[in-house]
Amino acid sequence: MEEDKHYLTQERYDQLKEELEELKTGKRREIADRLEFAKSLGDLSENAEYHAAREEQAETEDRISKLETILKVSEIIGERRSATIGIGSTLTIQKRGSREENRYRIVGPEEVDLAAGRISYLSPLGASLMNKRKGEAVTVKTPKGEITYQIIKVS
Repeated sequence: MEEDKHYLTQERYDQLKEELEELKTGKRREIADRLEFAKSLGDLSENAEYHAAREEQAETEDRISKLETILKVSEIIGERRSATIGIGSTLTIQKRGSREENRYRIVGPEEVDLAAGRISYLSPLGASLMNKRKGEAVTVKTPKGEITYQIIKVS
């Protein structure tokens, strides 16, 4: 996998595209209006509104630049149907010594959401699961020591 490539679901790609469009149209216009108003107040050296708007403008332009880069290098992933774990795979694992099973989907870093069971292929757990199959065990190094997981299901 290429380090500079981003893997996104179609849903996340569309969300980022929508955010980019909003920033380029609505947010830029809003900041420009605030800057014009702040300039009309006079002395810019001690104008807190002007400086706050300029800071927000810089943050917005940084986000626009980041989103444009992500969208340019993104590859859309779908549900992966393979016996081998890869980006887009959904799998069930069980920590050794536990009865609880956890279900995860392997996604790119822009879509990580542990509460929704989405882990990055770049995370320690995600990276250790890549190219593995049902029945295999993986050991992950964590700050609290090594944890071994059994792969119960891959879909």
